[in-house]
Amino acid sequence: MTPPFQPHMALQMSIDPFSPLVLSRGPALPNRFMLAPLTNQQSHPDGTLSNDEYRWLTMRAEGGFGLTMTCAAHVLASGQGFAGQLGIWSDAHLPGLTGLAEGLRRGGASAVQLHHAGMRSPADLIGGPPACPWDDDKTGARSLSTAAVEDIVEAFVTAGLRAERAGFNGVELHSAHGYLLGQFLDAEHNQRKDRFGGSFANRRRVLDTIIDQLRLRTGPEFQIGIRISPERFGIDTAEALELASSLMTSNRIDYLDVSLWDCWKEPLDARFAGKPLIEWFAQVERGSTPLGVAGMIVSGADVTRAFAAGVDFVLIGRGAILHHDFVRQVAANPDFEPIARPVAPEHLEAEGLSDAFVEYMKNWKGFVAA
Repeated sequence: MTPPFQPHMALQMSIDPFSPLVLSRGPALPNRFMLAPLTNQQSHPDGTLSNDEYRWLTMRAEGGFGLTMTCAAHVLASGQGFAGQLGIWSDAHLPGLTGLAEGLRRGGASAVQLHHAGMRSPADLIGGPPACPWDDDKTGARSLSTAAVEDIVEAFVTAGLRAERAGFNGVELHSAHGYLLGQFLDAEHNQRKDRFGGSFANRRRVLDTIIDQLRLRTGPEFQIGIRISPERFGIDTAEALELASSLMTSNRIDYLDVSLWDCWKEPLDARFAGKPLIEWFAQVERGSTPLGVAGMIVSGADVTRAFAAGVDFVLIGRGAILHHDFVRQVAANPDFEPIARPVAPEHLEAEGLSDAFVEYMKNWKGFVAA
């Protein structure tokens, strides 16, 4: 049974990707390209910003992105997901974040992605067992108490306030890819008996509470975006569609980012066979809240195809790694094709990737030349 939703009436109207993107709050984006939040392992071990991370991000802002988003920044030390991760869990991070926000103003808008890895936190990195909504034997994660969940909600909100103090235009809550906020949404495993598990309303309560508290405690122009997954990681696609529409029509958030991995694939769920994921999400009612997608948008033709499917903006990952000025390249040539992969490390270094980032990219099959 497909979920109840009303088709988005503007579905057939393709938008100019270089037109401004007006959000409910804060500054309009000069165009409809966002830098995808990309793991890069470039920050210092204590989570403070490095010069390498500053250079990588400011180059993308100067390269034309309407909104430049940081990598996932962990809101608690115990929620770290990878080595060299940017932190936002301490006021000690504020000087670097403030300088970064200032540097990004040379482009368009800016946002910090707020993150907690949950059961995906490596035990050897955080110095103990990771946290999870349930006991997870595979990862060794231990179930959070109700009070601990409430503390994590407050950590996300405090991190958002810290981003506002630093001068960012907003934050994005990372509720995708099987990290902690997405773990609460897990329809298969989150059968907690308190108000944070079991029913869909309970499983989304952590996310809803963080949104409400951020809205209550930040300024009227502060922007809040959400990233969700449409499937995998225990996510039910029908629930993901319902979540997307309810968030976008609530006027509580400023944009929704759906991480599709591959915009052009059909859903794994047989109930939604027959058309790609991007079209399922583009047709849900979204009120005045913009919908964006990420996943295999690497060329000018991909950009055109995504907007023709009915989205309001795109998030660029691989294309932005290969070309800091991807947006300007597509503006100059709608048929722009990125450099062929695998690419030489020297090319990536010239595009602002540090040695640590280049090493990380070698984990992506066929991306970096031997």
